[in-house]
Amino acid sequence: MQLSALFYVLTIQTIPVFKIMKKPILLLSIILLFFGAGCKKEQIVPNRTIHTTLNASNWIKLDGGRAYTASINMPEIDNYFNDYGGVLVYVSFENGTYEQIPQVYNGVSYSYLTRSGQIVMEIQSSDGIGTISPPGTIKVKIVLIESL
Repeated sequence: MQLSALFYVLTIQTIPVFKIMKKPILLLSIILLFFGAGCKKEQIVPNRTIHTTLNASNWIKLDGGRAYTASINMPEIDNYFNDYGGVLVYVSFENGTYEQIPQVYNGVSYSYLTRSGQIVMEIQSSDGIGTISPPGTIKVKIVLIESL
């Protein structure tokens, strides 16, 4: 028998099997999709955004005026959150435009660190040598990112 005739015979003989099996396979697929889609439960925890203001009087002079520090009380940051959560800090000097820190702005380097109960902002001359003046009033936006 030629190869094309053999192919024809095999195709004709297996078509009814596919027609018979199509419905149970489709039904099984729908059932698995229905039950499989409902198995995963996700808990979405939104980030928290906190706005505060630092005035010139909040800054404490360090190292003869080469650096300043200011603390922001943050009871939302406990030991667990400090170890497993995330903190982003942004500052706005004018017009409500926020810049993420660490940042260098007008020759002054802004940075921060977190510990339980507070965020400590630090500023110093970007070259580390010159003295600086504390900034005027700045707006601070703090984004707390929970991690489960």
